[in-house]
Amino acid sequence: MAYDMYQERILQHYRSPRNFGPLDSPSAVGEESNPLCGDHITVQLKLSTSGEAVEEVRFTGDGCAISMASASMLTERIRGRPLSEVQHLTQEEVVALLGISLSPVRIKCALTGFSALGKALAQTHPPAGPAR
Repeated sequence: MAYDMYQERILQHYRSPRNFGPLDSPSAVGEESNPLCGDHITVQLKLSTSGEAVEEVRFTGDGCAISMASASMLTERIRGRPLSEVQHLTQEEVVALLGISLSPVRIKCALTGFSALGKALAQTHPPAGPAR
């Protein structure tokens, strides 16, 4: 029965994703595709004026129920959070948001939004060391 509850939560996020749509004047944008499933997610961040928190986050794209639900749940998780906390979010924490076990192929779907977030976060601070 608990499994059904999690499946319903995933379907709710898929049918009515939270924080879906473009963001006016984003501070950073990251895109990721998963060609195995046809998922494509773009994550847009707006940082606080201090640059220390995620003031607003939105995502756009399309994909399977797992990728869209995961991106929706991820945006809920990071909105309003300190940037330092968001930067330390792990793949395991993102997959855990779904509340169900996933096959390796489906884990890639669940992490498409997370990968897009990582690309957006890379724009928030220049990487250390020489440019390559």
